[in-house]
Amino acid sequence: MIEDHFDTADLMREVLVSAGHEVTTAHTGADGIAAVRRLTPDVVLCDVGLPDIDGYAVARALRADAVTARTRLIAITGYDGDDERRRAAEAGFDRHVVKPIDPFALEGLISAQ
Repeated sequence: MIEDHFDTADLMREVLVSAGHEVTTAHTGADGIAAVRRLTPDVVLCDVGLPDIDGYAVARALRADAVTARTRLIAITGYDGDDERRRAAEAGFDRHVVKPIDPFALEGLISAQ
């Protein structure tokens, strides 16, 4: 998971770990890209509004890398609207989910194919 807001990251981590998922958290886009390349997870939750590079740039970087190109990417964002959804899809996100995320729906989001 790539999320710069520590409380949000902690809450999502707790929910996912309690559901049996392994979770690694990065708080910047650059750290997130490095972690995804190193760990090659099945799914990445990525905030769009990050402090260094935005989530769109993260998605484009991961899609351009042969090792991470097929990783499922889910944009987690406070930005909602047709333009934001279009930008997320164009950057390579598989899903666009608006915060706040219902903790009970979070596990289902990860498990859904």
